[in-house]
Amino acid sequence: MSRVIIREERCKGCLLCTLVCPVDMLEQADRPNRQGYKVIRVKNQDMSVCKGCGFCAEICPDEVFVVYRSKKDRAGAENLEEEHV
Repeated sequence: MSRVIIREERCKGCLLCTLVCPVDMLEQADRPNRQGYKVIRVKNQDMSVCKGCGFCAEICPDEVFVVYRSKKDRAGAENLEEEHV
C-alpha cells in the first residue's frame, strides 16, 4: 500500500497539496504545529486511498511529504520503496 509521511513541523499550511491530490485525501487540521501554522492531515486517517503519485511532495515548497510507493517484487509480494520527489 502506498503512503505518505507528513512532517508536520515543516508544514506552513499553504494547502497547495490539497489542490493537486487526485484522491482528495488531504485537509487542514484544526490544531497548529509549534510555529503556529495549521498543519495538513489525511482525511479520516485513511491512508488506504493514497496512490503514491507524489504530487503533494512535488508541489510542496517546504518538503513536508515523504512518499512511499508500492512496488511489486517478482514473488508478487508488495514492498514499499521511498520515493524522493
